[in-house]
Amino acid sequence: MKAILTPKWIAAHVVVIVIAIVFINLGFWQLGRLEDRQLENQIAESRYNAPPEELHVLLAAAGDDHESLQYRRATVTGSYNDEHELLTRNQVYRDQAGFHVVTPLATGDGGAVLVNRGWVPLPLDTPPIAEAAPPSGEVTATGWINPTQTRPPLGPTDPADGVLDTMNRINIERIQQQMPYDLAPVYLVLEGDGGDQLPVALPPPEFEDEGSHLAYAIQWFGFTVTGVVGYYFLVRKNLRGKA
Repeated sequence: MKAILTPKWIAAHVVVIVIAIVFINLGFWQLGRLEDRQLENQIAESRYNAPPEELHVLLAAAGDDHESLQYRRATVTGSYNDEHELLTRNQVYRDQAGFHVVTPLATGDGGAVLVNRGWVPLPLDTPPIAEAAPPSGEVTATGWINPTQTRPPLGPTDPADGVLDTMNRINIERIQQQMPYDLAPVYLVLEGDGGDQLPVALPPPEFEDEGSHLAYAIQWFGFTVTGVVGYYFLVRKNLRGKA
């Protein structure tokens, strides 16, 4: 017993205990993140399942909190203007590269809402896309709301100036520079009928992804058990060697 109460072994015990406590806390932290993710999914799903309302009503109720409208279904009435249509690159459908077609829907009084109307294949790279032309005249578009897209830390950058036919993301502030309308601060992803007619409507969002938090939590708890058990056998072997 005295062999494991030397300063060297006491220091080792302390280190193992501290590491075990850290690993256990990391495991519970990941479980907390899992609960947060599950709650976010529930909120997003409840938004999506709510009956659609007119976009201007939802915007007025949300104020400046546009993020709170993500996945909320909305309707917008206006006329498409494909002369100002643009594409977002690096979009994939059934393992085939292509673009998303983004068309302003003019709502009157100088305003418009950007509408992501769906996917087109890579050869159709010059808007307006004749093979995926929007309906003419006044229409009512129904879809789910997304806030403006921002560049991730390592994402590609769009030129700051000039009129662009193709962009990396739907950055409403950047697109505003080349539009004759006052754009809404969010955009609409158009709902479709599930067919393959161009543009191919995007699938509805899913809310089942919980990330890797549970796997990480199990990993941290596993590290703890492995370390403690391994240390126990190390101490036991040392004691036997001193016997």
